[in-house]
Amino acid sequence: MDFAFLFSTMKDLLAATPTTIGLFSLSVFFGGLLALLIVTMRVSNNIIARNFAKGYIFVFRGSPLLIQMFLVFYGLGQFGVIRHSFVWPALREPFICAVLSLALCTAGYSAEIFRSGLRAVPPGEVEAARAAGMSGFLLLRRIIAPIALRHALPAYSTEIVLMVKSTALASLVTVWEITGVAQRLISQTYRTMEVFLCAAALYLLLNFIILQGLSLLENRLNRHHRRPTGRKPSVMNALFGARP
Repeated sequence: MDFAFLFSTMKDLLAATPTTIGLFSLSVFFGGLLALLIVTMRVSNNIIARNFAKGYIFVFRGSPLLIQMFLVFYGLGQFGVIRHSFVWPALREPFICAVLSLALCTAGYSAEIFRSGLRAVPPGEVEAARAAGMSGFLLLRRIIAPIALRHALPAYSTEIVLMVKSTALASLVTVWEITGVAQRLISQTYRTMEVFLCAAALYLLLNFIILQGLSLLENRLNRHHRRPTGRKPSVMNALFGARP
């Protein structure tokens, strides 16, 4: 085992980790905002908005992320109206194109996850809140949003983990994140196993930290469901009853 090479490789990959974190953070943030807009249109009574949201979700969930990224990075430059517009200086940057394609894609998945969370809100709790005088934003903030988030969080945490791994595709549009730097090191040293093992270890570490944070958030949202004392019932007890 060449520890000196592993240490040198890990040092180079760690230098690229802020780029991966930036890709992930910006795409999840803007994708989340876009998902809220899409899910609002999806559950609205306006048939045009509802059908537009359905079409958006179908397109971005039904086509590969890599093709979406290539279309944004290589395809938009073919249109003169875009090349001569004020957005072109931003769209010719690989990092911005990668963030844009990642955000557009995750918005389609996240919108459906948020919609499932909204559908899980018991109508009785909404009616009880209205009877207590809540309405509008107060009802959304105190009743609907916490319950919907609690139900959507397990599925959304999976989408978050997938987004961390999806940042590796940005290397194909010349963004020097962890996978891009790993491929460059392999082309220089021809030591595939060691380099990719170091890259995989970094992705595992990032996902571990993110999942721990999401687990803490889930526990906080479900703290009123915890049993005050006693042992938790096991799966066997739930299926076959407690032992006498």
